[in-house]
Amino acid sequence: MNINSPARDYFYNIWRTVYSILVGMRITLKYCFAKTVTLQYPDVAPALQPRYRGIHFFEIEKCIACDLCAKACPVDCIYIEKTGPRKIDKETNVAAGGLMTRYAIDYAKCMFCALCVDPCPTDCIHMGNLHDMSGYDRESMIVEFTDLAKKGLQTPQPLWMQKDDDRLPDWAKTRKREWIDFVHSQDKLSNDNKRRRQEMVKALDPKA
Repeated sequence: MNINSPARDYFYNIWRTVYSILVGMRITLKYCFAKTVTLQYPDVAPALQPRYRGIHFFEIEKCIACDLCAKACPVDCIYIEKTGPRKIDKETNVAAGGLMTRYAIDYAKCMFCALCVDPCPTDCIHMGNLHDMSGYDRESMIVEFTDLAKKGLQTPQPLWMQKDDDRLPDWAKTRKREWIDFVHSQDKLSNDNKRRRQEMVKALDPKA
């Protein structure tokens, strides 16, 4: 008996096709019959998964301006300028040398693919948890992270975050405070916010 007969192969291919579809649709089918839940945004915080890729946060004090993130970007939306080479100090985890004159991301082009994050040798660029980057013109979509660093910020403040705290829901107040207090920066400068702000300004100003 020929076990590799055309009929046997025909039905085997059908079985593999059906099985592959069921494996691929398993999660989809699970959610198709799940009860839907509507989050009452903005009163309730949006549900973000741990792997969520939101607006970047940039730790300028650790950046050595190696351009690896810009080279990895598939849409060329990252712009970096410096006065000279920078080198990381392993003891303090802070970069020194030339000054950062510009680090900007054009969010009108950004795909939030996170390809800029993995190549970074000093772990200074990250995907954040801010979901809203609305604006009134295209120019506002270009975020100058060096200008933010002068204000002691690692990530832009969306329009809703710029409101007074008494006008924000509790979850928004908490998220705003997280970014002001550098909660997401887990390194050797953790819990030393004053020192971190000094190092951020030092990366921009030789007289700081």
